[in-house]
Amino acid sequence: MKLFSFFDKKDKKQIYKCACCGNIYDEIPLCFGSDFPDYYSSIPLEERERRVELMESLCVVDEKHFFHRGRLVIPIVDYKENLIFNVWTSISEDNFRKRMDLWDSPDRISQEPYFGWMQTNVPLYDNTLNIKTIAIEQGPGLIPEIKSIEEGHQITIDQEYGISYKRALEIVDEIMRHQHNSN
Repeated sequence: MKLFSFFDKKDKKQIYKCACCGNIYDEIPLCFGSDFPDYYSSIPLEERERRVELMESLCVVDEKHFFHRGRLVIPIVDYKENLIFNVWTSISEDNFRKRMDLWDSPDRISQEPYFGWMQTNVPLYDNTLNIKTIAIEQGPGLIPEIKSIEEGHQITIDQEYGISYKRALEIVDEIMRHQHNSN
C-alpha cells in the first residue's frame, strides 16, 4: 500500500534525457516552432530587407503575401501538458488588416476563424506545407490557435483525438535529434 496514493503522478514534472546527446532537462520540451513562414526562405537573402516586413508574429512579403503565427496544439491524452507547435499560416489581406485593427481589442475573440494555408513544415507529420487551416483568435496579447482542417492528414487526426505520451516522446526525440544535428 502506498501511503500517499492520492497524489496524482501526472502532476510530477517529467525530466527528459535527450536521446541524441544525453543532456538532462528539468522537463520534457513540448513547444517547438519556426521564427518565420516557409515562404520567407524563398526570398533571396540580399532581398529580404527590402521585400519582407517580419515581426514576432506577423509577416508581409512584397506587400501582397500575408502571414501570421499561431499555436497548433496536439493534446497528449495521458499527460497533463500538450505538444505545441508555433506555426505560420497564410492569411488574406482583408483578414490581416482586420487582425491589425482588432489587435488590442478583447472583442477579437468573437471573430469568425480565419482560413489559411500552413506555412510551416511540422516535423514528423509528412508535408504540412499548404494544408488547410483555420486560425481562432485568442485574447489580446495571445497568438491565435491554429486548427488543421485538412481531411485525412495525420496532424488533423492527432489534433482531434490526441496522442499518447509515448508518441509525444518519439516526436520530441526526433525533433531534438534534428536540432542537434543542425547545429
